[in-house]
Amino acid sequence: MYSRVLWEKIQKHPEGEPFKVGMFREIAPMTAIWRTLSRLVKSGTLMRVMRGVYVRPEISRYVGPFPPSSGAILRLVAEGETITISGVEAAQRFGLITQMVLKEIYWTSGRTRQIRLTNGSILYLRHASPRTLALLGRPAGYALIALWGLGKIWLTSRHIHILRRKLPPEEFQALREAESLMPRWMKKKFLEEENSPEKWEQWEKTRSDEEE
Repeated sequence: MYSRVLWEKIQKHPEGEPFKVGMFREIAPMTAIWRTLSRLVKSGTLMRVMRGVYVRPEISRYVGPFPPSSGAILRLVAEGETITISGVEAAQRFGLITQMVLKEIYWTSGRTRQIRLTNGSILYLRHASPRTLALLGRPAGYALIALWGLGKIWLTSRHIHILRRKLPPEEFQALREAESLMPRWMKKKFLEEENSPEKWEQWEKTRSDEEE
């Protein structure tokens, strides 16, 4: 009896969207839940993502069933937290660095921890302060975490100038106006960039010559 009820509820859940075991607690005893889920995993109908988390996987004609995205997993297990890509990842996307990101590292308003998946992958969550995440949801916010990712040692005025070139004017202005969120070493690089217009004109000319 419980198996049918559980399966009906699972079928109503979108394919590819992971779910927690807890969603069944009000309709069946835990022993029946685990037994049903285990049978569905063995048959290939469900995929176990991590402890207590399962998914009815989407099926590719080329690779067969595939796991949910990291984003979908994080939305489920870190519900209520603000989560974003790491500062290093943001810096790489803006072209501030060429370093490849080998680990799946995310910044979160929650606690620092690791999420181990059954396929052997690990999602690394690193706590970030509120001022680091304050502008998220817009390009200026990702630029800000990129600056935090570079840090005091690696950040230069050239990075600021690259952001000025790549961000829409209103987004760079929003970033510049977020001075209250920045430490002294970060503010200093903005001032250095603003006070050396001739330097950046020459840099732009050199870049144009190299691209031709």
